[in-house]
Amino acid sequence: MADYDFDLFTIGAGSGGVRAARLAAAKGKRSGLVEEWTVGGTCVHRGCVPKKFYVFASHFADDFDDAAAYGWTVEGRRFDWPTLVEAKKTELRRLEGIYHKVLADAGTKLFTGHATLEDAHTIRIGANTLSAENILISTGASPYLPPIDGAELAITSNEIFDLPEFPKRLVINGAGYIALEFACIMHGLGADVTMVYRRLGVLRGFDEDIRIAVQSELTEKGIRFRFEAEIERIEQAEDGLAVTLSGGDVLAADQVLFATGRVPNTAELGLEAAGVTLEENGAVRVDEYSRTAQSHIFAIGDCTDRVNLTPVAIHEAVCLIETLYGEAPRAPDHESIATAVFTQPPVGTVGLTEDQARARFDNIDIYRTRFRPLKHAITKREEYVMIKLVVDGASDRVLGVHMVGMDAAEIIQTLGIAIKAGVTKAEMDATMAVHPTTGEELVLMYEPMARG
Repeated sequence: MADYDFDLFTIGAGSGGVRAARLAAAKGKRSGLVEEWTVGGTCVHRGCVPKKFYVFASHFADDFDDAAAYGWTVEGRRFDWPTLVEAKKTELRRLEGIYHKVLADAGTKLFTGHATLEDAHTIRIGANTLSAENILISTGASPYLPPIDGAELAITSNEIFDLPEFPKRLVINGAGYIALEFACIMHGLGADVTMVYRRLGVLRGFDEDIRIAVQSELTEKGIRFRFEAEIERIEQAEDGLAVTLSGGDVLAADQVLFATGRVPNTAELGLEAAGVTLEENGAVRVDEYSRTAQSHIFAIGDCTDRVNLTPVAIHEAVCLIETLYGEAPRAPDHESIATAVFTQPPVGTVGLTEDQARARFDNIDIYRTRFRPLKHAITKREEYVMIKLVVDGASDRVLGVHMVGMDAAEIIQTLGIAIKAGVTKAEMDATMAVHPTTGEELVLMYEPMARG
């Protein structure tokens, strides 16, 4: 047997990479981990965590307005962008410190720098060369910036959290979940937001009723949409930026945010030299056990472009360690993953969309309701909840749940358990409602709006 420096060496210290490296060390394996940026990856520093802080911050404008309807007087309300930015930085520094401590306590050796594979077992980090029996690629993905004139004047989700000044006029290119989340955040904090998208409608790939509900709610809030249009160029203007659209219209902006997808971080890693095969979009090609074309090199997380969510990367890491060092190989389960979009109001979804269900099953029942939540009976805010159940008419199994509205993100987590367990519509009907709540409507939809 070859004498390697490490039993498992992980490239990339995002959520998945950290979990794999830590679990390997906890099992007594010689575990190494390298990161050229910051430990914690996109989720901790440029994604989930700071985004949720900013979502919280952006809710207060509506909360202050709603408070007046309930008898509260809120005087002197004012938002200070630098205060939010600094509070976020302080908390992220604390979280990164926890990551470092967890790795050190587990016995993982952490390296800083850019890693490249010189061959199938050799990793170079600067002037240092290391060897590993098994190698894990968990380098994540980065925002895509399209090659248009003036693209260097635009920003991505990497930069928006730390802008020196708050942009009063924001143009967002894209209409996926990242674009919509930032539209709601910045609008809630006081920005004038216009979204530009080359297709028609938001949240492509989501259930159609979610797409309709979200677009309606955001339009009601005052976010503007320019569909079937593209940004052709961005130019510096006297009072900010001039954004020229494909139809010739020019939008004035302080910032332009591109949220047009993400690209796997696989360039300049030496993967070809190591015999690792890539997909056309640069993603690492893996089998059901996250194994690459080389039997001892694995990849998890966004760099594989399977299901690009932080909890999924962590799940894939756990499965990988079980495969390598457990009693039996374990393949990640990518079915019925509950997820949320932190728009305002938020989205919660799990399981099959209606279109997906109709493509796979012969007999589909659809249940749907739309109502104003009790809170807004007094505020009179034009904000609604939409809940939809997709049910297999033959087996009565609930195939999908889709929700837009108050508490959707929290509710869908619990529903994820039920859908995973194979809950039936009859079992939901037999469940007592908790009144008055938003979630009670899930067990009160007795009559389908469509059958077959």
